[in-house]
Amino acid sequence: MIYNSFRIAAATVSSFGIALALTTPAMAAPAAETDDQAMVSVFHGVPGLTADVYANGKELLGNFKPGTVTDPQALDAGTYNVQIFEAGAGPEGTPAIEKDIKVPAGANATVAAHLSAEGQPQLTAFVNDVSDVEDGKARLTVRHVAAAPAVDVRAGGQPIFKGLENPDQESATVDAGSVDADVVLAGTDTVAVGPADLNLQEGTSNVVYAWGSAQDESLALKTQTLSDTEPAPQ
Repeated sequence: MIYNSFRIAAATVSSFGIALALTTPAMAAPAAETDDQAMVSVFHGVPGLTADVYANGKELLGNFKPGTVTDPQALDAGTYNVQIFEAGAGPEGTPAIEKDIKVPAGANATVAAHLSAEGQPQLTAFVNDVSDVEDGKARLTVRHVAAAPAVDVRAGGQPIFKGLENPDQESATVDAGSVDADVVLAGTDTVAVGPADLNLQEGTSNVVYAWGSAQDESLALKTQTLSDTEPAPQ
């Protein structure tokens, strides 16, 4: 069902992406290799679609599966023609989605392909805050990118973010260590996703994506961790 809605939306919209014209906070490593570059990662949160991703006619990602987030990559600032094909259909075929994307110098961002609250595929660009945190702490950011209503995010059974709606995000500095987190429907104890054990290492910025579809019972969590050493998805 989600795959079919993606194809229908792609045929009528024929665009994927928005300019990454974003206000970027003060950032620590990972950083672009030069002042003319940006750090960009991609999260795939559209259930039921395995895709090939092309930029300026060259394949960037093959067989890109839902629930996958790439490592941040240094890209030259500029505009990229991004084409999304059903896996194996490009580049000679007609892209399901195509859009010129502007990548500004100095940004650290994740581009998320996901579903709207109503279940339509869309793209949202998020700035990754990788500024320093105090000793013994970690940064936790939750992004609601699922076809689902507003949610509360709990840690150890206590709400830390309330009423989070698609495609918004909330962030807080928390104690480093293991956190038992889950996502419930806003104002209730009805668990929508989780629980999940999050390992928040000291000094890291951790992004949790709540993605998938409530209607199709495909809701899931995906974590992206950005540290002073090697950025890595979990």
